[in-house]
Amino acid sequence: MTTPADRYAAFRDRQRASGGTTPEVPLTPRESDPEFDGFRALYDFEFDDFQVAACEALGTGRGVLVAAPTGSGKTVIGEYAVHLALAQGRKCFYTTPIKALSNQKYTDLVRRYDSRTVGLLTGDNSINGDAPVVVMTTEVLRNMLYTGSLALSGLGYVVLDEVHYLADRARGAVWEEVIIHLPESVRVVALSATVSNAEEFGEWLDQVRGGTAVIVDEQRPVPLWQHVLAGNRLYDLFTDDEHTRVNPELLRVAQRDTWIERKAPGRPGRGGRRPRRFRPAYRPDVISRLDASGLLPAITFIFSRAGCDAAVEQCLHAGLRLTTPEEAELIQQTAEGRIADIPLEDLTVLGYGEWLDGLRRGIAAHHAGMLPAFKEVVEELFAAGLVRAVFATETLALGINMPARTVVIEKLDKWNGETHANLTAGEYTQLTGRAGRRGIDVEGHAVVLWQPGMDPGAVAGLASTRTYPLNSSFRPSYNMAVNLTGWAGRARASTLLESSFAQFQADRGVVGLTRQVRKNRQAMADLATAMSCDKGDFADYAELRRILTEREGDLSRARASSRRAEAARSLSQLRPGDIIRVPGGRRAGLAVVLQPGLHPARGGDGNGNGRAAARAGHGPGRDRAGNGRAFTEFTGPGPLVLTEGRQVKRLAVADFPVPAEVIDKIRIPGSFSPRSPQHRRDLAATMRNRLASHPPEARGARRPVRAADWEQAAPEAAGDVADLRRRLRRHPCHDCPDREEHARYAERYMRLARETEALERRVAGRSHVIARTFDRVCHVLEHLGYLAGDTVTPDGQRLGRLYTELDLLAAECLRRGLWDGLPAAELAACVSALSFESRQADDAQPPRLPKGRVPEALAATIRTWGELDQLEKDDNLSFLREPDLGFAWAAYRWARGARLETVLDESPDLTPGDFVRAVKQLIDLLDQIASVPQATPEPPATPAPPAAPALPADISPSESSASHATSASPTSHGLAATARAAIDAMRRGVIAYSAVTD
Repeated sequence: MTTPADRYAAFRDRQRASGGTTPEVPLTPRESDPEFDGFRALYDFEFDDFQVAACEALGTGRGVLVAAPTGSGKTVIGEYAVHLALAQGRKCFYTTPIKALSNQKYTDLVRRYDSRTVGLLTGDNSINGDAPVVVMTTEVLRNMLYTGSLALSGLGYVVLDEVHYLADRARGAVWEEVIIHLPESVRVVALSATVSNAEEFGEWLDQVRGGTAVIVDEQRPVPLWQHVLAGNRLYDLFTDDEHTRVNPELLRVAQRDTWIERKAPGRPGRGGRRPRRFRPAYRPDVISRLDASGLLPAITFIFSRAGCDAAVEQCLHAGLRLTTPEEAELIQQTAEGRIADIPLEDLTVLGYGEWLDGLRRGIAAHHAGMLPAFKEVVEELFAAGLVRAVFATETLALGINMPARTVVIEKLDKWNGETHANLTAGEYTQLTGRAGRRGIDVEGHAVVLWQPGMDPGAVAGLASTRTYPLNSSFRPSYNMAVNLTGWAGRARASTLLESSFAQFQADRGVVGLTRQVRKNRQAMADLATAMSCDKGDFADYAELRRILTEREGDLSRARASSRRAEAARSLSQLRPGDIIRVPGGRRAGLAVVLQPGLHPARGGDGNGNGRAAARAGHGPGRDRAGNGRAFTEFTGPGPLVLTEGRQVKRLAVADFPVPAEVIDKIRIPGSFSPRSPQHRRDLAATMRNRLASHPPEARGARRPVRAADWEQAAPEAAGDVADLRRRLRRHPCHDCPDREEHARYAERYMRLARETEALERRVAGRSHVIARTFDRVCHVLEHLGYLAGDTVTPDGQRLGRLYTELDLLAAECLRRGLWDGLPAAELAACVSALSFESRQADDAQPPRLPKGRVPEALAATIRTWGELDQLEKDDNLSFLREPDLGFAWAAYRWARGARLETVLDESPDLTPGDFVRAVKQLIDLLDQIASVPQATPEPPATPAPPAAPALPADISPSESSASHATSASPTSHGLAATARAAIDAMRRGVIAYSAVTD
């Protein structure tokens, strides 16, 4: 199996051979560079070859893509870009995918330089934004580019840390927007985890940015050893340094586990005792085992927030302690200092005491449900070596600098929102990448806990595979469309989008398909020569044969379908007491109907006037052969009958190749029971006696009747087939002695033609796919009046300032005035439907809503979404999810000044971390609403019903009256003023806490 580094080496060789533009990057500098030498002197360790090569490329004025393992020191290259910018008197923007990582990087750079030189811009913090070096989230830079921010003046370098985030479905497009739209003079420093298609990504960067060096390094800075913990024993996963041979002892453990599972329950083994399987590891025992082996600090990945919290509780209850009294005291001082700004009453609600107790023992959880301040303290203490056991969800693996000596993976599957899915090799590599601290550990360790049924070979496959492809998730959004159109016009905007990585990858995929099309076309030309006939045009003859075969097949299927429909109709008309002859199947013979069965499906009347069989694939009520006969679908079980052999059976349409025929009728006694053998005997005798007076031909033979005895072909279809047969016999090629040989070539030719047509359709579907999507987006925007050709209307300009997943819905709510006149708390409740998305897609209970105008405004919002959703469907788009009302009550109560304890008690599904994140996202959207030019309200596209639908609402009378007394006047300063009032009301307590200070 080739590695990404091998593939990159081959890629470089191809580039050199073809005279390509991607330069070869030397592993050592060509000559001494005083600037680089001065930068390297700032560090107390030797640079790796890939770091030297990347810095040298930057020093010569090129951009770089660096793909290297987690913890290998990629940020050194980003820091060299900062160094070069300052040395050249230019600016450097250092972008990260998440705010926590931005805060961390800001702190690092301020420590190296000073707070006047370094600034920070995130959704939560704005510190010294005009500084020459600014750390920011990638979205902030994207917004700057669209608004033409003056801060872009003098920009020389942009660092895109964790650039592999462009594969993220929800946010990935932002990275491509930045790369495409940055001024040509800006050098891009793209830092990525190891990906298997780095050469492809680098080739795209070189195409859109020019002069980009690609450096791939697979060498981990600290060697990684793989283990499996079964029982109390730690097994090596591999027995060789190349990680190819699975430990035979571990294979024997798996075989023993399988053998025990297959033994009969309760069956004793040797010595009279039942053999026992390895139990799932007890978490405190795992930590104790690692501590005894010198493998702490460790991060244990548990793919559940509740599981992480439960693991800490288990360790505390087990009396586990990993710190000295002096360390515990230092931990407490650090924690108290970091959370000093959080109100004491909030700390009680947040479980501060239990959290601090765990920290003092060196044990903590880390997941998105925790308060951000608590997570930051855990990160700081873990990096300092004071917290030694962290139980975390996989989100910890996404960017935060928090390496450990050991990584423990509790299970190799996780819940993905729909099902339990196995970890991929890329996910496994990302998780275990945290193991091994550069400059501290000689080696890192990855430990997988044994689970019943585990396959060591599968674990070895995950551990030895290094395939992590970077695939674009780019697609044009409504906000992007109006911004690009206003900036460059429709035609140029479409061209710009064609330069996206998504289209680049699609075009690369087309290359292989096009090659296959060419190969097929050549083979078809050879077959055309082979099937040529000196008596005439054999291709024409072969086409006649094909059409005839299809028509005969259609006619046969139509006859069969008609037969089934007629048989089903006849069965639906049977009544209790009818004596029938079952013509086919295992139940062939005479029978009396006990219960009727089959009835016309909804929409049919049983007389041929219903809907046609959908599976027939033709127009309503007509068979495929075109004979005009209509038939109805029937549903339900078949009739229940008593056979002449006194068996009670349920008949099916398959038993009737011809319609059911009623021979006679008898009366079934009201006391008849199909379960009584005597009743069955008596009724069978009654049937035989009634039929005794009928002539033998009426009773019918036992031989099943063939379908051919009944069916009648449609004359029109039969005539068409007969005409085709005559034309075929008259064709000159029909008498060719080599006709069948030519026909075999023709059949292969037509099969290849069908395959080639399908390939060409796939090529057409991939070509210009981004531009076609952009055109559909623009069509929706033109229909709604946000675009008029190349002109962005005032409504479109407002849309261009709304950076949210539901951007178009937010713009429509503003334009229609759905939020006008709402008090601040009610506005927060309504806007939260656009910013919040529940972790559980389907909540069992309807959301709780405040009284007042909120239910009406939310109902109007949902109606507006329904209209937009239909517009999207008409244009084959699906961008806008349905608004989520699950946070409306919590947002309202918090904006009204309720205590944190009250809000969380009233919203039991919200964790503190979820609450803080949801409020900050809501504040961000409210801030955008406050900043956009205010619209003149327009009526909805369709008249609203006179009253809003009944929605659940709940608020105490005292608070309802207080709402109007304390809220800002809904009309005094307009919607923008109300949005700012809502922001001020919510930015308090834990929401006002910031991890950084100016």
